[in-house]
Amino acid sequence: MLRIAVLASGRGSNLQALIDAIEARGLDAAIVGVFSDKADAKALVRARDAGIDAFALDPKTFATRAEFDHALFEQIDTARPDMIFCAGYLRLIDERVVSARRGRIANIHPSLLPAFKGLRTHQQALAAGVAEHGASVHFVTPDLDGGPVIAQARVPVQAGDTAETLAQRVLAREHPLLVETARWLAAGRIGLSEDAVHVDGVASATPLQLGANNRFA
Repeated sequence: MLRIAVLASGRGSNLQALIDAIEARGLDAAIVGVFSDKADAKALVRARDAGIDAFALDPKTFATRAEFDHALFEQIDTARPDMIFCAGYLRLIDERVVSARRGRIANIHPSLLPAFKGLRTHQQALAAGVAEHGASVHFVTPDLDGGPVIAQARVPVQAGDTAETLAQRVLAREHPLLVETARWLAAGRIGLSEDAVHVDGVASATPLQLGANNRFA
């Protein structure tokens, strides 16, 4: 059983997707803690409603980002997670913290990386005039949204799309993308080796792609 810790700053809809998959016995995992930089994050409420330990730490009480990250991840480490998912966590993580947990932190990002890193990805996609948008799960490295991409879900951009309508359709694909990635991690089918994603022990040249059936093609 994969022990998962989740980092979230907001509403926690991706967290809820993991909770629902575990409760439906579609994911052989346990969420051992939810952690946030926002005491009022709805993700913490979702966690507590599901009987999951939830913890918030205020970055304003620390002199530096590095001090905050080290204190937060010391708390995360007490839960002994096998994997840490950043699911709507809006802070960069200190390089030393990331390096010490190489291959054990993954992030879900609302774009087809390496395109449209950072914030306002849906607006970026529309401004660029792309025909396809989506979401990616990648291993976290010190580079912003720059770690090796594990898997993606693709969403066509439709005529008349706004950032809001596009965001809604991408979010609907984020949830099964994160769950399927967690499922493959729980089965030991995905790993990080020499800065490359390995699938079933073989270096993968391209990210896994989520099909219409919510499984990797």
